Amino acid sequence: MEPRRGSGGTTHGAADEREERGPVPGREAGRRRTGWWRTGWWRPARRTRRWRPARRTGQRGPAQGTPPPPLTYLPFAEGASRRIPQLLIGLALYGFSIALTVRADLGVNPWAVLNQGLERHTPFSFGLLTTLVGAAVLALWIPLRQRPTFGTFANIALVGAAADVGLWLVPQSAGLPVRIALLTAGILLNGFSIAVYVGARFGPGPRDGLMTGLTATTGRSLRTVRTGIEITVLATGWLLGGSVGVGTVLYAVAVGPVAQHSVPKWAYTPRHTTT
Repeated sequence: MEPRRGSGGTTHGAADEREERGPVPGREAGRRRTGWWRTGWWRPARRTRRWRPARRTGQRGPAQGTPPPPLTYLPFAEGASRRIPQLLIGLALYGFSIALTVRADLGVNPWAVLNQGLERHTPFSFGLLTTLVGAAVLALWIPLRQRPTFGTFANIALVGAAADVGLWLVPQSAGLPVRIALLTAGILLNGFSIAVYVGARFGPGPRDGLMTGLTATTGRSLRTVRTGIEITVLATGWLLGGSVGVGTVLYAVAVGPVAQHSVPKWAYTPRHTTT
């Protein structure tokens, strides 16, 4: 059989026959023929980059303001002319604020409950017991391998003394409105004083160091350890006769927000000079 010839006299082979028949259905550009179930017509169209919404720019969270400075320990000589007076004033105000809550007689913080309970069974004053309890808590740092700082010893020495001075200056009041005012002033001053002495960045007090040491040793969260310590201290003080009341609850709820609001204003930030 003689092969067909084109218009130019050239011989066309199998390629000419395929060209005359046209492309095989389902085969375009060498693609493999697939069933309708593999074409993905039922799937939603994949969104390409051009349809994606524009990514938000800028800082997430509050639009204004900057995050508070860190409260880690700073060397003693760093800004000592400002930090030392700030530490001493903050600790004195802290002790005085505790005295206000004691005079209100509506409930105090867990550690003050413990000191009140011990005061009922010992001849020591409230402030002296605050100092002795702080020293005892500091002794618990030894197995936890915590290192005390200048701020730790200042906390032990000043808070108890300031509490005794406050109890001497503020008389006991029987009127409920005056007691409510004393409790409110004591809680607000307590939160403010925490921000002042913590912002000096001289290291933790004995009770805070116990909390951080147990957190590092046990692997528990800071919140869990602190809650466990305060519940234990509160229960012990209550069993000894300490004052537990509405002031204890208000202290736990309000002191944290007051301190958090005040810390950015009092946290010391080192000024690094550039050459």
